[in-house]
Amino acid sequence: MAIHENLLGGPAPTHLPDDPEPRELLASGTAPADVAAKYPASSLAWAQLADEAFEGGRVVESYAYARTGYHRGLDALRRAGWRGQGPVPFEHEPNRGFLRALHALARAAQAIGEQEEYARCSAFLRDSSPTAADILG
Repeated sequence: MAIHENLLGGPAPTHLPDDPEPRELLASGTAPADVAAKYPASSLAWAQLADEAFEGGRVVESYAYARTGYHRGLDALRRAGWRGQGPVPFEHEPNRGFLRALHALARAAQAIGEQEEYARCSAFLRDSSPTAADILG
């Protein structure tokens, strides 16, 4: 039996293709805005912009960055075969940008009083990856 075999018969986990360039640029200290401008499809760059804005008290800006990363991630998930449900494992590093953007969107939604969106995004994160929900908070 394969380690990742789904015994419940649900959708198989979605694994986004690796796109190491944005991740490497961010790890080397390149400004997230520069990475997002060069790689606008990178959910990771948008998630990092959202995190920085949130930490700086710019909650509406964080919300906008997170929403962009979330939608870019949904586009990538659909291209990878995702059909609107099923696991998006945090353990697969290329999935982390989308999951971080989803977390950032929930956090910013809560901060601006969008409780329904906060609840929806939080549930989506937990359903997609319990590991991500636990690690990201």
